[in-house]
Amino acid sequence: MERKSQLTLWYWVALIGLLVGMQYYLIDSHAATIPYSDFKTLLAAGKVREATVGQSTIAAQVDLTGAKDLLPASEYQRLLALPPGTGGAQMRRVVTDRVDDPQLTQQLEAAHVRYSGAAESPWLRMLVGWVVPIGLIALLWVWMMRRGMGAGTGLMTGVGQSRAKLYVESKTAVRFADVAGIDEAKQELEEVVQFLRNPERFRGLGGKIPKGVLIVGAPGTGKTLLAKAVAGEAGVPFLSISGSEFVEMFVGVGAARVRDLFAQAQQRAPCIIFIDELDALGKARGVSGLGGNDEREQTLNQLLVQMDGFDSQSGVIILAATNRPEILDPALLRPGRFDRHVAIDRPDIKGREAILKVHAKNVLLSPEVDLGVVAAKTPGFAGADLANIVNEAALHAARENKKAVEPKDFDEAIDRVIAGLEKRNRVMNPKEKETVAYHEAGHALVAENRAHADRVSKISIIPRGIGALGYTQQLPTEDRYLLKRSELLDRLDVLLGGRVAEELVYGDVSTGAQDDLQRATDMARHMITQYGMSERLGQVTFDTTRPPAFLSVPQAPQPVSYSEETARIIDEEVGRLIKDAHERVAKTLTEQRGTLEALARLLLAQEVVDRTALDGLLSGHQKTDPEHPTAAAQPQREVAAASSLLPRARSAG
Repeated sequence: MERKSQLTLWYWVALIGLLVGMQYYLIDSHAATIPYSDFKTLLAAGKVREATVGQSTIAAQVDLTGAKDLLPASEYQRLLALPPGTGGAQMRRVVTDRVDDPQLTQQLEAAHVRYSGAAESPWLRMLVGWVVPIGLIALLWVWMMRRGMGAGTGLMTGVGQSRAKLYVESKTAVRFADVAGIDEAKQELEEVVQFLRNPERFRGLGGKIPKGVLIVGAPGTGKTLLAKAVAGEAGVPFLSISGSEFVEMFVGVGAARVRDLFAQAQQRAPCIIFIDELDALGKARGVSGLGGNDEREQTLNQLLVQMDGFDSQSGVIILAATNRPEILDPALLRPGRFDRHVAIDRPDIKGREAILKVHAKNVLLSPEVDLGVVAAKTPGFAGADLANIVNEAALHAARENKKAVEPKDFDEAIDRVIAGLEKRNRVMNPKEKETVAYHEAGHALVAENRAHADRVSKISIIPRGIGALGYTQQLPTEDRYLLKRSELLDRLDVLLGGRVAEELVYGDVSTGAQDDLQRATDMARHMITQYGMSERLGQVTFDTTRPPAFLSVPQAPQPVSYSEETARIIDEEVGRLIKDAHERVAKTLTEQRGTLEALARLLLAQEVVDRTALDGLLSGHQKTDPEHPTAAAQPQREVAAASSLLPRARSAG
């Protein structure tokens, strides 16, 4: 709730409290109403001490000492329950309706009662007791209705106004130096900064700056941070709002907020309007007879009109960010609206190192920490992920009471982010633990016997996260953007290494390979349906579903555009790839059975086997296979890229 609304509410609370207080004292809630006959009885017994005679009522102070026999028992107990009046513990204040009694004054004087008269106004009592409360309730109701329902009719103050947060130059402390790993995107936005700083330079040549810049990228890649850096570098006001804040349940609110936002921007020009999560507002319009999205579409139409209606030379630049550009309305993306599209990809190894340096500026690092090595262990991580890695490493060092963050803390942070929290207290029976050890040993051994597989960095049988009972960590030699068929086949072999090791050792299989089989099946199907890697089907793709570019969201199944015979061949080809990989892996592990047993025993003894221990074991047990050279026979490759954790041996179900 806004501060202005809070103050208004407190004003109403204070007025109602004042009204209650007035009624409290005017109506006199400390007095009890008694029959006139009981009042005359107490007066005759000398129990009345003071009286105020009004036109319709008589208020009196009575002494209940010895008055138990003068009043009915229930009446006496009711009076005793009242708060004591002035003059003693037994004094009570009572009120009775006045009766036309000519002898009342004489009886009061005979009893030596101190009495006085009071002029009463029945209109005042009615005003305070009924008219004022009803009037206040009516005013409060009208005020609430105006705030809640007046957007479309102009009766409401505030709901139709933009909720954009305004950051002035002093508050926008982000600069381009705080943004790392996306140098190309920064260069794209340098023109916007130069225009806002020196617009005459462009106007003199007749150039027009783009009206809108759309920043697209995966979550956590720094889209919002980059927009704030543009405002910080330009030194202009920055109006920030989320796309979801435009749309309300009341018709007309979103369009009113769009108009108010652009009006504020024109008043503060030059400035920047930043709309985060544009897909919440700019989703493509469709033909529907249900009318469920009328308000959102009206808001989008108003945004399109406003972008057409203002002059880009006025110094107002619109920045927007989204991670789902494929669902935006085409009218938003045409030239004249969002002219320039800036794509932010996940950073490469150099970009990750630069991002880590930015986030580690305020962290006390040990001299042994090499952020380049940490960057090599985090392929595919976005900026937000790397910031989380640095924070988790610092927290781990603090838990261990260290004076600085060490490389081991970063390793633990990477494992925790990828595979989950370590569960050393999870109880596993010895047979299950042995199965997991052979499973992970199978993955590692097959990876070491494939020329195109990533190099194994660490093997663990310590449970992590919710379902991972073990994992094998591999270090790619470099960031990869293309994979050849031979490389995919080697990766397929590594995925099946755990299941085949279980078959070879126990003659049986467990549910632990469910995740491996899912990934292997998906990889094989992609090879056939997307990459054209089937000799029987040729250079044809069959997958009609186009996944989002930056966001992994479930896609509705699309109708197939091929025959049942083709579908049968696809299934056969996928099965063939899996079967051939199974045979290759079985041959490798059979030849390396002694090494498999030794590695499993080492895992059972240590739970975690690093690269050094693995090299020692391989050099002592594994012989070179001419067809599949082992890691011991391969030349040492420089570790310049990052770890890919393969969570293995998931629990049953």
